[in-house]
Amino acid sequence: MGLIKAGTGALGGELADQWKEYIYCDAMDGDTLMQKGVKKTDARSSNTKGSDNIITNGSRIAVNEGQVMLIVENGKVVDFTSEAGAYTYNTSTEPSLFDTGFQGLKDSFKQVGKRFAYGGQPENDQRVYFINSKEIMNNKVGIGDVPFRDSEFGFTVKIHGYGNYSYRISDPIMFYTNVCANVTDSFKKSAIDEQLKAEVQASLQPALGKIALKGIAYDQLPLYTKEIAQELNTELSDDWTKLRGISVVSVAFASITVDKESADKIAQFQESRVYTNTQMMGARLGSAQASAMEKAAENPNGAMGGFVGMGMAMNAGGTNAAQMFAMGGGASQQPAPNGWTCECGAQNTGKFCSECGKPKPQSDKWVCQCGAENTGKFCSECGKPRQ
Repeated sequence: MGLIKAGTGALGGELADQWKEYIYCDAMDGDTLMQKGVKKTDARSSNTKGSDNIITNGSRIAVNEGQVMLIVENGKVVDFTSEAGAYTYNTSTEPSLFDTGFQGLKDSFKQVGKRFAYGGQPENDQRVYFINSKEIMNNKVGIGDVPFRDSEFGFTVKIHGYGNYSYRISDPIMFYTNVCANVTDSFKKSAIDEQLKAEVQASLQPALGKIALKGIAYDQLPLYTKEIAQELNTELSDDWTKLRGISVVSVAFASITVDKESADKIAQFQESRVYTNTQMMGARLGSAQASAMEKAAENPNGAMGGFVGMGMAMNAGGTNAAQMFAMGGGASQQPAPNGWTCECGAQNTGKFCSECGKPKPQSDKWVCQCGAENTGKFCSECGKPRQ
């Protein structure tokens, strides 16, 4: 019992005119995963009392794009085609097994199907089913409190998010056999939505864990939809692809955030990371000192008391803004004209440091009237003695 491919011109009204019986299925929407074929018999034919579950030898079957057609006898798949076109059902031929565009269908057929001819006589229940092979989209999914090792911050955060995923029936034979065998009319995706959603959400944690190993920050996850889909398929392989014949096509997150504890941790880390730059730290101290000076001037007990308190705080800190800029290589590192830099980092022009009170270091160098710098008793340029 097999299929013989016919010319495409036999579809539609011509098919009804030329053949006693033909079976077809209109285009399926995104909510329909499988539909039983509709049998139409020519009113002029003598075959007006045939059973809906018996396929007449010589019947024509029409297959549209985006469909995979299965012939089922007593609950077992006996033939299929994934190629759009018109076919003639012939009880005297072996199954044709047209599987263009699908991998593994023949292997699945060997695993769950059967070949038999019964001397050209059909058994007592024959049906034609059409599987929707298009991408099934707009399936909601959410994630909550999923640990994710963020590469940018170097610690684990808990992410929340929501979005959509899509899937495709990649093995119609396994899907029919293990999910929706022998329905009387149609099989809708709502029948398995909750189960698939729960399994996707459970598999997101290990899938995202593998994504984290690639050095991706949590807020960059929406850019890696293909990688997430691949990891999900790996996690779901046994239950989805091998058992149900379903594969994830894509995952798209509309929002990815972290919980409050993780957000506070990130804020603290970002603030502390800023201060690893001495110039930025100096700018922060300078801003704080300026603010402190303004508040000291407004002190109701007198500005002097405010400045005394400010000085004590600065001394307790051990370093002021000018010092931070000096350590950071900023412009303040360069001494002023005729100035000098104290051991504490402060820039000075007088004989004593304005910050710590240390005297200006003495040097053996002296400058002659001719402008030459010397260390000995006489000028190395003009010979004049040191004054």
